[in-house]
Amino acid sequence: MTYGVLVVDDDFRVADLHARYVAGLPGFEVVGCARTGGEALAMAERLTPDLVLLDNYLPDVPGLTVAARMSCDIIVVSADASAATVRAAFAAGALGFVVKPFPAPLLEGRLAAYARYRQALPAGAADVGQVGVDRAMAALRSADRPATPKGQSPVTARLVADRLHAADEPVTAAEVAGDLGISRATAQRYLASLADAGQAEMTLRYGSTGRPEHRYRWVAGGPY
Repeated sequence: MTYGVLVVDDDFRVADLHARYVAGLPGFEVVGCARTGGEALAMAERLTPDLVLLDNYLPDVPGLTVAARMSCDIIVVSADASAATVRAAFAAGALGFVVKPFPAPLLEGRLAAYARYRQALPAGAADVGQVGVDRAMAALRSADRPATPKGQSPVTARLVADRLHAADEPVTAAEVAGDLGISRATAQRYLASLADAGQAEMTLRYGSTGRPEHRYRWVAGGPY
């Protein structure tokens, strides 16, 4: 089963980044990208996606207003994590809430949980019963702690953590990789793991090419 995803974000660079995250996951495909609420509603009606990754800050209408008018599943993706916004998102029918910016493994965990949720509620099932309902809800909650990257080395994890802890300013995966003599992809995985664990904070920086680059900094007072 392949699930179609519509990505909605007013910043085309962020939309492209999120779309690339989704496209890299088995079982998911990006059916389109929208930059406004009006575009999102029109594309959702035409493309009938299974899931919408929906930003709340849109130039014409708030994303949560759009969510209330959609009939497909929704995960809100927003930099606004105020309690009121989160409550409003779930009241509008969102299945999940992801705070921007976020590392790729976090979204991977959310989408994997969504796939399990859909599998627990198969199309055409007349009555899944309480067991089926509970299984579906448990599937969504299973994404609360993203899985640790496979093959993670404690030694490399400590080296990356030490490098980040010692940095005076946010660093990129490329900088950490160059300092430690590891690949950029490896540095990215370990930095993302630190962010997932709450030990690092990730932000986005737009380079000269216009493509976003992740920057990481140690969270003051975090476990070390």
